[in-house]
Amino acid sequence: MVKLLIADRDSKEREGLKWLVQAYPIPFGQVHLAGNPDELIRLLEREAPEVLCIELDMIPRSQWEQFKKHAVHFVQRVIGMTAEATFERAMQAIELHAVDLWVKPVSPDRMKRRLTHVYKQMAENRSSFQGSHPPVLAPVSYQTLFLEQKSLNENRSLLLIQPEQAKFVPVLHQFLEEYPFHHRPDLFPLSDAVVCVFPRIYPDDHTFFQQEGHRLLSVWSEHHEVPLALVVCVTDSQQSLHQKYRSAKKALEMRFFRGHQQVIFVGEQVDWLQIDPFLSTEEQREWLQMLSRYDKEGIKAWMHRHFSYRNPPFPEPGLLRIRLTSILAQLRRYMQSHLLDEDPDMEAHYHRVFASILYSPVLFRIVQDMLLFAYDLLVAAEERSLRGNFNIIEQAVQYMETHFYRHDLSLAEVAEYVGRNPSYLSHVLTSQKGTSFREILTGIRLRHACRFLRETPLTVQEIADQTGFKNPNYFSRVFKEHIGCTPRAYRDQKNERKTK
Repeated sequence: MVKLLIADRDSKEREGLKWLVQAYPIPFGQVHLAGNPDELIRLLEREAPEVLCIELDMIPRSQWEQFKKHAVHFVQRVIGMTAEATFERAMQAIELHAVDLWVKPVSPDRMKRRLTHVYKQMAENRSSFQGSHPPVLAPVSYQTLFLEQKSLNENRSLLLIQPEQAKFVPVLHQFLEEYPFHHRPDLFPLSDAVVCVFPRIYPDDHTFFQQEGHRLLSVWSEHHEVPLALVVCVTDSQQSLHQKYRSAKKALEMRFFRGHQQVIFVGEQVDWLQIDPFLSTEEQREWLQMLSRYDKEGIKAWMHRHFSYRNPPFPEPGLLRIRLTSILAQLRRYMQSHLLDEDPDMEAHYHRVFASILYSPVLFRIVQDMLLFAYDLLVAAEERSLRGNFNIIEQAVQYMETHFYRHDLSLAEVAEYVGRNPSYLSHVLTSQKGTSFREILTGIRLRHACRFLRETPLTVQEIADQTGFKNPNYFSRVFKEHIGCTPRAYRDQKNERKTK
């Protein structure tokens, strides 16, 4: 029996639409009438009609949000009615996911066609669930979820619902026990989620579960602050429940990009895009420059440019976590160069961000945590620099790492950057590093040269130029003195190892 609720302030409009439904006839089992918002809310709660025809002008702005939540909660199809052909009314209809918007006066033929179509949709959904000869379904148990065992007629649908924190699973389970599902599922609480198994798939399964999922998330959020992730698996009967459960678990990874309070369907999952998770030399240089300039806006723009994923293909989440860790390593070195690792609060903040990268289920939250940490780090570093309280050796080495490719990089320039005279910086480097400025710079340049020889097809002359050596012959001589072979021999040795 499909119920229809007609809500209109004009009694003639209400009665006229009811007469039309009964005269044609359109076989709604019950037709209820409401003449004001309070009566409408009471009937929605008491009758839970499948179809609602609502005069949008009836709802005052102060009650709109309350009505919208009730409509999402209790109704499956909404038809909007209005005497005002305005943008505001059109937006209200969109907010309600209305299947139609009637601008009065409406022709009886249009009303008949739309109501007949909506009734057939609802009746088909009900008949698919209440068929006179339903197929025999094997009992559902934890065993059917976790073990591969094909049973008779696996034509079931599965919802996997996971709270952000596992400790809320008992609360979620109690909520689902009391929740007014249109069709009661079997519930299976797990350590970190709850599985809902519905008795079968509906003809309009995607639409049904899209509405049911959003309705459930909306009602949950009214009473609980902890967000949920909801995955729907409505695949065909060729899949076992165990396969559907595994597919739902896999699809849950999409939450990393889409966030919580979303309905995710199995099938939206795409093959992950493979990326190099480590920062390139150029990217490391960018970070060193942004940090040295205390460039908060630059860091924010860089993070949003590299970690805003709106459409597939998406990178594999594990690789993105590695990439974020690579950025955190840059922040860690910067932190140590300013002696900020000696600050207990800053050190604790660093470890919280590290934990966020490893365990937070949503990407944009990790990015936000890293930005807030970077901002705090820059403020503290700038304060320490003004007081002259920082590690000049680490600062000097970082500057050399950033500018090693320049032929004219000098001790005087680096000393000016760290605020010391060249003689003092040279003395500190020699006494604490055990080597001179020139030797440290040469070591940095040769390390990058080795990487270029291994990973790029650049010529020896090009590599010499990109690593700060003016003359390729001088580069080859220095390379052999420190590495033990010429650049060409080094490349040949590495290529031979790759082919073995």
